[in-house]
Amino acid sequence: MKAPTLRGMAYHATVWGTLGFVVLPLVAVIWVSFFQNKIVGFPPSGYTLRWYANAWSLSDFREGFIVSLQVGLCATVIGLAVGVPAALAMARANFRGKAFISTLLLSPMLIPGIVAGSAVYIYFIQIELLTDVQLAATLPGLIAAHSVLTIPWVVRLVTASLQSVSEGVEEAAMNLGARPWTVFWRVTLPLARPGLVAGALFSFIVSFTDLEKSLFLVGPGRTTLQIAVINYLEWNLDPTIAAVATVQILIIGLALVVSDRYVKLSRVF
Repeated sequence: MKAPTLRGMAYHATVWGTLGFVVLPLVAVIWVSFFQNKIVGFPPSGYTLRWYANAWSLSDFREGFIVSLQVGLCATVIGLAVGVPAALAMARANFRGKAFISTLLLSPMLIPGIVAGSAVYIYFIQIELLTDVQLAATLPGLIAAHSVLTIPWVVRLVTASLQSVSEGVEEAAMNLGARPWTVFWRVTLPLARPGLVAGALFSFIVSFTDLEKSLFLVGPGRTTLQIAVINYLEWNLDPTIAAVATVQILIIGLALVVSDRYVKLSRVF
């Protein structure tokens, strides 16, 4: 058996170090969520599930979870409705200004969240002054703002998925007499399925975990899960927050595992 070289050992140490840097904080949060101590301390005096029950008993967390779920699902659907045709145009068409439009569609990913949130809030206020249509502090306004977050992910991932597939399959279907809509529905969409699933998944995650835009745009009596967490941390330091974070980790992790089981996300990245 060949002895490991210094370069190989350094490579494996880097890989495992990076993996530990990413995973260990998640493991620590999950571990803390079971601590019996009201104030987090090591070692724990015991283990309990009461912090999960405590989180569910608080209306802010329940309502925040429901609002975040609603906004995330609606924003994901809008992102797919807008992003898939845009990605198809970026991957299959040639037209003047294509590079500019591509940059414009992806630009929300480059703007800091707090800057984008304040800009959207000011924009909504200007719309209200001009048209008397209120978007700020409303659920439709919050969904619209989150849709801006989801569109770039759909465009980027679906475009990557389409560019990895030859156009010859679609041309062959059209040569055999298939109509453009049939080609799109029966050929293009199945080919782009990894990008669609990945785009929808990451769009939901980005919307569900967003804090900056939601801070500016939630209305009175309404909150998202992330804002509820921040508000709770202002006066409490018990492991309830770790329990809420663990539930989020499990939801997102389960979605990633199920998605990768049926659609290999590695084909997109």
